[in-house]
Amino acid sequence: MDSNRTYLRFAALGDSTTHGVGDPVDGGWRGWARLLADAMATAHDVSFCNLAVSGATTLTVRYGQLHEAVAHQPDIASLIVGVNDTMRGNWDPRRVRRDLLHCADVLTDRGAILLTARFHDHGEVWGLPGVLRRPLFDRIQAVNEATDEVHERFGSLRIDLADRPEIQTREFWSIDRMHPSELGHRALARGYGELLQARGVHFDLPSAEKDGNYEPSWRSDVHWMVTEGAPWMGRRAKDLGPLALKLALTRRPTTRQLAVDTVTA
Repeated sequence: MDSNRTYLRFAALGDSTTHGVGDPVDGGWRGWARLLADAMATAHDVSFCNLAVSGATTLTVRYGQLHEAVAHQPDIASLIVGVNDTMRGNWDPRRVRRDLLHCADVLTDRGAILLTARFHDHGEVWGLPGVLRRPLFDRIQAVNEATDEVHERFGSLRIDLADRPEIQTREFWSIDRMHPSELGHRALARGYGELLQARGVHFDLPSAEKDGNYEPSWRSDVHWMVTEGAPWMGRRAKDLGPLALKLALTRRPTTRQLAVDTVTA
């Protein structure tokens, strides 16, 4: 064993993006957190624990992932969650804030470097009309405000997705335009790698190039739609349908806003 290598424990908490959805490899999903862990292993002995699960909310992370993450005694922990909360009928921004602050406090109290993210306007990427995009983004902004508080209080290493031009490109996203593609996951892994390097954790950054394990095609798109997309829509229909209508009706656009939407459509 190289005596210059240090031992690093990395615990990843969160939802489907951190779980790796959008970056398929043989046997399942890989994703940005695994890419980052593999890159850190070029210079350190790494123990990686990915606790993220699809559909997770801040409540899921607090009561379903945090205990095991703490037991892992992480030197680095990622806490990237909140988008699923915005798409639930029981949306509660105060609870989201409490959950995020609690998790951040517990993880950093154990000495972990915290990785967080500030979210972009998902409705813009999905191509939603302004009448639906604006109220949904209000919820995203509430999550961002909580993440800002976490960042300021605990000194997290944070990526602001809205500031990254690649999120506006189709190549960054998988077929559903909700999860990053392999290139998107690689961009996230490199972004967090650069932040860790600036903090003094040095290793070779993950490659920005695809490794050739997966090539999108109409067959793979149909396969995803049947196995993942349709079931996801079925699970979300009860929440998203009434929610979209409620948000649109309770936050009616002004005449000027309607005119802008018409011009920019």
